[in-house]
Amino acid sequence: MDGDIFNILSIIVTILFVSIAVFQVLLAIGLPLGEFAMGGFYKILPKKLRIVSAINAVILLFMGIVFLQHTDLLNIFNFLPTNILVWVITVYLGLNTIGNLISRSKKERYVMTPLSSIAFILCLMVSLS
Repeated sequence: MDGDIFNILSIIVTILFVSIAVFQVLLAIGLPLGEFAMGGFYKILPKKLRIVSAINAVILLFMGIVFLQHTDLLNIFNFLPTNILVWVITVYLGLNTIGNLISRSKKERYVMTPLSSIAFILCLMVSLS
């Protein structure tokens, strides 16, 4: 595949990560979206899980940076071992997709499973480049 395709895939993955990070921030500030995340046990997440959501948002933004750095669309964090990190992120997304798929929450299964599976496939394509 051409390098431009990997750049486009990296941008799409980053957009997905940023979108999910925004969702995590909305959970962290207490919006009633908890049925779409973390097993769907709460409509509004308790304070401890709100903190987890805020941390998840930061991690998701970092993941986007890793992919942009890996495809040389960003050249600020040259010290990052992106070859390793893209694989770690890809494996994590594969496991996350399985977790979403077996969630008790229908909303999480029907909304988050497709998002994480698309992100997983795109990350896998970039990782294999």
